[in-house]
Amino acid sequence: MFARRFPSKLVRKFSGHRNIAILGIETSCDDTGAAVVDGEGRVLGEALHSQQSVHTKYGGIIPPLAQDMHRENIEEVVKKAVKLSGMEVRDVDAIAVTNRPGLPLSLLVGLRYAKHLARSHGKPLIPIHHMEAHALTARMTSRVDFPYLCLLASGGHCQLVLVKSVTEYFLLGETIDDAPGEALDKIARRLNIHNLPEYRRLSGGAAIEAAARKSESPQSFPFPLPLAQMRDCQFSFAGLKNSARRCILAGEKEFQVNPGDVMPHFEDFCAGFLRGITKHICHRTQRAMHYCEEEGLIDANGKKSIVFGGGVACNDFIFEALSQLGTNLGYETFRPEKRYCTDNGVMIAWNGVERFRENSAVTEDIDSVDIVAKCSLGTSLVSAVQERKMPCQWVKIPLLKVPQSSER
Repeated sequence: MFARRFPSKLVRKFSGHRNIAILGIETSCDDTGAAVVDGEGRVLGEALHSQQSVHTKYGGIIPPLAQDMHRENIEEVVKKAVKLSGMEVRDVDAIAVTNRPGLPLSLLVGLRYAKHLARSHGKPLIPIHHMEAHALTARMTSRVDFPYLCLLASGGHCQLVLVKSVTEYFLLGETIDDAPGEALDKIARRLNIHNLPEYRRLSGGAAIEAAARKSESPQSFPFPLPLAQMRDCQFSFAGLKNSARRCILAGEKEFQVNPGDVMPHFEDFCAGFLRGITKHICHRTQRAMHYCEEEGLIDANGKKSIVFGGGVACNDFIFEALSQLGTNLGYETFRPEKRYCTDNGVMIAWNGVERFRENSAVTEDIDSVDIVAKCSLGTSLVSAVQERKMPCQWVKIPLLKVPQSSER
């Protein structure tokens, strides 16, 4: 668990008025998180219990096991976050909790506990959309004005969303199959990279990035660009993942790699795979930028921002490439602190702060709130983007340029 504490005297003073404080609870997948955040974006107390090491043994998340572990840890996690804040549950203004989307068994644990606290202390409930929370987290510590473009990428999602306000979102594109985080994790596992000591404690995406940065020949393993003929903002990572698997199999056969070992030149392979994912992400994001400007969703001559959120936003290589794309097109690029890119209670509490200010979705009708396993974020413009069939002259991103010394 990680936690942070601020003096309790900070809690209730804000520009001469009583500040707000929101308790956030997150259990949408395999992390049990809780935090108390105030109206200035200060994290007064936070706690997190991760199940990652347990589920890794099984090669994926086991929903009933995740639910059992949430039940086992949620009370302790919430109590620790509240204690570190120097407050009591009765002192917060509302309780924000993830109720959609996510694993149903996991969502139920967090929602039921949040309802218990709300009833016991007479507090309103704020149901939170998990992806909305990721989209807003950067605003907690950075000046990101509406509207802005947001790329949400994780192990379960990849979406491009125009964030017009705290309550209004437009979906421009999403993955039609796998998510980038899933592809990175599964290929890292298939590559056996975690059997090497220096990568053992890293996530799949972090391990691939670390190995890729050691590559001396990043062009040695080229990957096809997904959906190259589709002029929209949709994503696809299944083809890249399958190509990577075939490449690993061929390499293992060529070099007669023993079971559990890593094939030679794996750093170059990781570089090629990561560059393929990054190039695909940058192309779809660039088209989203052009679409938003041409449709007047973003002022082409005003302040333009793009936010990178979700677990994959921890990947510095992808973030650097997006930043270079943004700079070329006049966008300032933001992401939350890395520890807040992955699932946590802080982002839920901050989303609660934003919603509480707008008096939106704040309810005292506790029984009316239920979980929703699957749901989209905002109004879909996917078909409208597809109908435009916008051509793009791709920006040349320095980070993705093949070094002259490596070109064949």
